[in-house]
Amino acid sequence: METRRRLVTLALLLTVVGAPAAVAGAETVQSGDVRVSFKADFAPKALPRERPAPIAIDFEGRISTTDGTHPPALHQLRVELNSAGEIETEGLPKCPTSALQATSSDLALARCRPALVGKGTFVAQLPVERDLLVGGRALVFNGTVGRRPGMLIHIYVSDPIRLTLVIPIKVTHQDGRFATVLTTKVPRLAGGSASIVSMKLKIGRRFTAGGERRSYLSAACTAPEGFPGAVFPFARSSFSFSDGRTMHTVLSRSCRVRK
Repeated sequence: METRRRLVTLALLLTVVGAPAAVAGAETVQSGDVRVSFKADFAPKALPRERPAPIAIDFEGRISTTDGTHPPALHQLRVELNSAGEIETEGLPKCPTSALQATSSDLALARCRPALVGKGTFVAQLPVERDLLVGGRALVFNGTVGRRPGMLIHIYVSDPIRLTLVIPIKVTHQDGRFATVLTTKVPRLAGGSASIVSMKLKIGRRFTAGGERRSYLSAACTAPEGFPGAVFPFARSSFSFSDGRTMHTVLSRSCRVRK
């Protein structure tokens, strides 16, 4: 009965979240037998030319192997976003990392809902029972990482084991085309034996601070004067794994000028 229950749970999980395979519309790269599919997009597509307007960003990534073996664990992730976008955290509540440790999704929300800036789903692969897949909700909170603004991704597994993982995302800035930088060292999951193979997040939040309406994420469509829109490099990413290999992707997207 227990085996049947897990199989039913896994079938539902794969239906809702999707099996670890290529992501439609994503950039897919491969190194040896490891394949990474990464997708990032934003909405709305129509934005002012000169001033930033509120947006939300969808991220989706999947890790798989060509021969079906257990993939290496993701060790480091770096995502650089186009300089036309910005992150605003002034006046937005922050959630401390300590409030999320050893908590379920419901308890994390009860403690830190005012700091919530995104949510989604994830799938992790455990090297037991012929690589068991487990998954659940992913929540993203505004927080502090290394004394700098950041995001805290909270993931929680309740079956077949109870497991909480908090992934700290540091937000920094640099000069150049890709100005906003998101970086993390992914904590070890299940003692380093498990691998996150799929994650899908939608990040965006409007809030009021100082009597003004603000947006956690904003962007402009910086098309040249006289052009109705533009195609531009939107995100550049780097995935580093526990076995030493690193892969890179660059995503281009388009926007329309809104008057």
